[in-house]
Amino acid sequence: MLEAYGVWGKKKFMGREYMGITRMTYVIDETGKVEHVIEKVKTMSHAKDILKIIG
Repeated sequence: MLEAYGVWGKKKFMGREYMGITRMTYVIDETGKVEHVIEKVKTMSHAKDILKIIG
């Protein structure tokens, strides 16, 4: 599933590179269709951002 959604990849932290899960959000409707993708998650405003999308 990680590869299907494109969230498994190379990450960097403190000069070190490694493989890991990138932080992304997918809003999926009742039928299973991806309605919206947030590729750059801002942790401080993320909940509000999601509420605006589904609002």
